[in-house]
Amino acid sequence: MALKVLLMRNKAATKKKLLEELRSKDEGFQTREQELEASIEEMDESTPEADRKVVEDAVEDLTKEKDAHEAEKKKLEDEIEELENKIKEQESAPPEPQAGDDQGASQNSRSKRGKDRDMETRTEFFGRTMQERSAIFANEEVKDFMQQVRSCIKEKRAIGNAGLIIPQNFLPMIKEVTEANSKLLKYTNKSDITGTARITIMGSVPEAVWTEQCGKLNELELGFNDVEMDGFKVAGFFKVCNALLEDNDVNLAQELINALGIAIAKAKDKAIVYGTGVKMPMGIVTRLAQTVKPSDHNDTEREWKDLHESNIKTITGKTGKELFKEIVRCLKMIFTDYDSGNLVWMMNRQTKLDLVVEAMDTNMNATIVSGMNDTMPVVGGKVEELKFMADGDIAFGYMTNYKAVQRKGLQLGQSEHVRFLEDQTVFKGTERFDGKPVIAEAFGLININGKTPTTSIVFAPDKANEEDVQLASLKIGSNKLFPVFSAGTYEYMVNTSNASSKIEAVAKRAGAAITIKNKETSVNNGESASFTDGENTLSITVSFAGVEKEYIVTVNKSAAA
Repeated sequence: MALKVLLMRNKAATKKKLLEELRSKDEGFQTREQELEASIEEMDESTPEADRKVVEDAVEDLTKEKDAHEAEKKKLEDEIEELENKIKEQESAPPEPQAGDDQGASQNSRSKRGKDRDMETRTEFFGRTMQERSAIFANEEVKDFMQQVRSCIKEKRAIGNAGLIIPQNFLPMIKEVTEANSKLLKYTNKSDITGTARITIMGSVPEAVWTEQCGKLNELELGFNDVEMDGFKVAGFFKVCNALLEDNDVNLAQELINALGIAIAKAKDKAIVYGTGVKMPMGIVTRLAQTVKPSDHNDTEREWKDLHESNIKTITGKTGKELFKEIVRCLKMIFTDYDSGNLVWMMNRQTKLDLVVEAMDTNMNATIVSGMNDTMPVVGGKVEELKFMADGDIAFGYMTNYKAVQRKGLQLGQSEHVRFLEDQTVFKGTERFDGKPVIAEAFGLININGKTPTTSIVFAPDKANEEDVQLASLKIGSNKLFPVFSAGTYEYMVNTSNASSKIEAVAKRAGAAITIKNKETSVNNGESASFTDGENTLSITVSFAGVEKEYIVTVNKSAAA
């Protein structure tokens, strides 16, 4: 029964957190209403029709968002109330007698029950009571896990290639930490899977047809599309002080759970925005920047559309009210049939502060409220700061149109080498995760500094799979390389009297991109590069899944005799 209560408390806590997030938007809606009232009062007969249309659209959008917002709050409140009633019923029910217990043990158990109820105050172990915490660490699976973690430290040995499976009792807590530290995951449409899965999603919902009350009903055509989701591995590394590893199980488990959740959360956020779709989820920005239909796009998926011009814009030379007018106009470019009131704006802190400054010229009081609530000034919608985004870049959209899936399970691994100088041990947490914007039209990307928005970034190098960005062979015509070519050697020299030579580079990894430059001139792989007398620098870059490696060849051309 304790485990049932634990599970229900976890569900209730998660829903309460979602409810708090929804309630935090209330002031944002009030602010937008005030701003729209001011905009309406400013309109007169000289107001251009285009500006009137912008205000009308904003009013309509606000009304829809607010209605959906209130409905979602009411639904969560009802669900929380139902869970709390069930928890009370479970806690008031007498415990089932254990097999083999004698009458004295039963009486002792009943005498303790009153004391147990006094321990309902929350502890620091992820909101669990002392009773619930004790039940977790009494579990044999948890005991075995903690024992193996300690053993690998004391005996200075690795956990092993298979890793340790994180106990099921820990998964809800790791999920809480991950979702609390991930800035984007909470907005996505999440599902748990056990492997590769084909998920059916609804396409555009058609409009119902009006008819006479006794007339025949029109059949509505509902379009469904399949999306195939896999489970790519996301891994985060973290260091744990050996002194803590020698402490009690509660402190050790708390440190591991926190570190696992935070490390995985950071990796997921970056992939949701800029993931390449190769060895990782497909990011929002990456999908918008596609200019050709990917070869792995299934015919059963939603129809692929080229959005690199329609949904990526640059705003130039606009400040104050004019800047926010442009931002509002950019909202028109995203597909809104599926908006559920969860419009999210993603940018770095510098860009957010620039927007706050520009908004001060429109409505100082509203700007202060927006800043305090982390909402987009004037326009509305939640703002999330992501430090990996470029200055001026803003990605935005209705995040429920991003499908995220994760496998049920986590693994814990440990470095084979103990950091004895720092008295630390390095651990890694791995999880299977995938995601993609299933309705890409619901997202957009802009830059407010007059620059072309950044559509790709370099991810942390995957050193464990370095061969993905290495060459299998490299030839510069018939010239001899010094030293002899080796995949792990990245600098070479060539002496030649030839005015040009064919460059032939072959990547180890199928699908890896190869970019060749002769000084500042691009050269196609398999074509010839021209050399001038003296030193010429060839750059051969291999890139795959957001990671790249550069080979440098210095070509010394001697003057013709």
